Amino acid sequence: MSQVPADLKYDKSHEWARLLPDGRIEIGITDHAQHALGDLVFVEVPEVGRTLEAGAACAVVESVKAASDVYSPVAGTVVESNAELAASPELINQDCYGRGWMIRVQPAGAGALDALLGAAAYAQVLESEGG
Repeated sequence: MSQVPADLKYDKSHEWARLLPDGRIEIGITDHAQHALGDLVFVEVPEVGRTLEAGAACAVVESVKAASDVYSPVAGTVVESNAELAASPELINQDCYGRGWMIRVQPAGAGALDALLGAAAYAQVLESEGG
């Protein structure tokens, strides 16, 4: 069973979002997503300053199996990208909810996380997908 931390919000496309104390939102892919992809060999994250739309592709992860788009769960501006991923994409496999975060975003408005799923609802999505 995939890990689904209770303190995060989730998108049905298997991204997670964490509200940071300074109001920024940290984003990555879920444990389920990294397991489905397998060993990651390349990660491309957006540049700082890029404006993201909720639900739009914002990054790419490649594994030995396939390449997959990562979708932004919130609208906002990229204020930081995880530079460690360029040299060590496997951080996502090892610690997807910690050192494997992908980007940090300044949200476009208040309530950016309101449309996302809580842990219990996301667990139901995984169950319905057979994962």
